[in-house]
Amino acid sequence: MFATRSFLLLSLIALVLGKPTARNMKLHESREGIPDGFSLRGAAQPDRTLKLRLALVQSNVAELERKLMDVSTPSSANYGKHLSKAEVEQLVAPTQNSVDAVNAWLKENDINAKTISATGDWLSFEVPVSKANYLFDADFSVYMHDETGTEAVRTLSYSVPAELQGHLDLVHPTITFPNPRGLLPVFSAPIKAEAQNLTSRATIPSSCASTITPACLQAIYNIPLTRATKSSNKLAVTGYIEQYANQADLKTFLTRFRTDISSSTSFTLQTLDGGSNSQNSSEAGVEANLDTQYTVGLATGVPVNFLSVGEDNQDGGLQGFLDTVNYISKMDTPPNVITTSYGQNENTMSSNLAINLCNAYAQLGARGVSILFASGDGGVSGSQSSSCSKFVPTFPSGCPFMTSVGATQGFSPETAAEFSAGGFSNYFAIPDYQTSAVSGYIKALGSTNSGRYNATGRGFPDIATQGANFEIVLGGRFGTVDGTSCSSPTLASIISLLNDRLIAAGKSPLGFLNPFLYSHTGASALNDITSGSNPGCGTNGFPAKAGWDPVTGLGTPDFNKLLKAVGL
Repeated sequence: MFATRSFLLLSLIALVLGKPTARNMKLHESREGIPDGFSLRGAAQPDRTLKLRLALVQSNVAELERKLMDVSTPSSANYGKHLSKAEVEQLVAPTQNSVDAVNAWLKENDINAKTISATGDWLSFEVPVSKANYLFDADFSVYMHDETGTEAVRTLSYSVPAELQGHLDLVHPTITFPNPRGLLPVFSAPIKAEAQNLTSRATIPSSCASTITPACLQAIYNIPLTRATKSSNKLAVTGYIEQYANQADLKTFLTRFRTDISSSTSFTLQTLDGGSNSQNSSEAGVEANLDTQYTVGLATGVPVNFLSVGEDNQDGGLQGFLDTVNYISKMDTPPNVITTSYGQNENTMSSNLAINLCNAYAQLGARGVSILFASGDGGVSGSQSSSCSKFVPTFPSGCPFMTSVGATQGFSPETAAEFSAGGFSNYFAIPDYQTSAVSGYIKALGSTNSGRYNATGRGFPDIATQGANFEIVLGGRFGTVDGTSCSSPTLASIISLLNDRLIAAGKSPLGFLNPFLYSHTGASALNDITSGSNPGCGTNGFPAKAGWDPVTGLGTPDFNKLLKAVGL
């Protein structure tokens, strides 16, 4: 009798709370252990607020990928016939069944969630740690990045109700750890003072062996000085972690290095997540200044947007990337080229999150947007890291639906920059457009580095440009910077100038670049780099070889050859 009354009491309590008496939970994602470089500090306070996001399963990703390749492959009859925003959204929007299932679960648990993506596949809400632990059978704890002292609340595993399987893609941030070093500006040489009388050096190509300026890049890659004419052809530079692009420094840069254009030429500012762009000279950012000075300074006449992403609604790591891609996806007319010089080691993140973000880049690619990312600066050890036994691929370079940009150095001939991150993804398989190039390299590589990399993974980078000794202005002083963060804005400028010519001729912008780059026509317009390597993890890394390699990709661009390759 007592047991019966107890059971009835528990049932009534459960009914009042609106929760079932029993739950069928299924493990959804887990990590083998704490990522290298982090240590456990202890359990998170039960009343600490967590900002969580739910990603619903998208409905027709396979068809999105098929259409992306269809409009991006030069031999296709639909090449350049990019999809509209509505067409992409219709492809990937979650099914009504998924929406209903997740909403019912949220209501059952008294959670008010906000939709944060155009298709409704991302939701956000806040709950205390105690409730998050209950909802997901998780153990949210405080972890510290040993080198930087950065703390993050994460769990090593989480589960979801069985009824949400097939409807709920992932919960973030859970098993994805921040990568403070990977989200620092990707450069390897500190800013240093230099003599101010550099006018003659900046215009003489022979100086390119020691210092890179816009004139050097124009000479090396045949980049035209001719002004772009199409105002609709925009180039976006993304900025994170309070990296501010200084207008006065840009003016000084243009006065020194682009005397043929107005020194007042600048970029437009867009902000997200409470982002800003302080013009205090002491707050000028190396990365932001580098990216804006070399896009404005190389892509003559192309409208440049600087998107400053703040820390609101973020918990470190890749949430800024999520917010950025959702923000741009909502635009009716997104920029034709987006360059980003930040990244993350692939092994610090959830594979589900990596795939979800990669699919978001595919959505933009299908709409005619070229997504460029710097490959990283740690050679085969990832994003500025060196403690490893197996090679560390970076994200999003391993994503097959964006273009990863590595680095070269030197002049006549160019050689691979040893910091140029490259390798093979552990999350993404070799895409069809890359199969021949990667298999040829692995065959030529033989037993070198055997067991240290995934021979069936997507290889990166795809292409490279100069990445060492770039002259920039920071806080009114001239100095030099190294890194693939130099390379990505350089390529972005070249692609933007090609797009300007294409649009002027009544053609579509290039969009997703890789199928074109890996085609015979595209690869023939690049300068093959066959010397150098990218050491790391106690090895010499991968050697550059004829054809594609995981140091410099297919090689470096030649604007004149590319212009011909795109049919102009």
